[in-house]
Amino acid sequence: MENNRPKLKLNLSKFDIIIEVISIIVLLTLAVFTVVNYKNLPDTVPVHFNLAGEADRFGSKKEIFALPLIAIAIYTLLTILNRYPHIFNYPTQITEANALRQYTNATRLLRYLKLIIVSIFLLIFYFTTKAADVKNTALPPWILLLAFASVTILIITFVAKSLKKTDK
Repeated sequence: MENNRPKLKLNLSKFDIIIEVISIIVLLTLAVFTVVNYKNLPDTVPVHFNLAGEADRFGSKKEIFALPLIAIAIYTLLTILNRYPHIFNYPTQITEANALRQYTNATRLLRYLKLIIVSIFLLIFYFTTKAADVKNTALPPWILLLAFASVTILIITFVAKSLKKTDK
């Protein structure tokens, strides 16, 4: 981290605001679904799944509240971090000429990452409660692939965009 990087106030585009609103809606949906579905859950629910998607730990239905709490914590931490793009690690040197573009790109990356994370948590919640209802103790195998692929593609895309030489 370089201490001499410019500190800029970034303005959100309409699209950035839309991504933030969608993320908050997904997060609120997760919280509301957790509360609404809690009473219908059996006393024991799957609370951890292995890489094959099979439940490998069961616990009290109260543990289902961990999903929205963890999602809210991650969302909040990434939101706070996003206010300080000058402290991020970048694949290129930050200058006065490229700071706005680099900071905008990096904060947008975190914004998309928040949306992906809260969406994955919502999917996990949905399939966990479904698994608890039907006593099928497995998540669909595509969930892990979706999580890994979406985050990987997102990071590669934004790093490539960051490395483009469009600065004058």
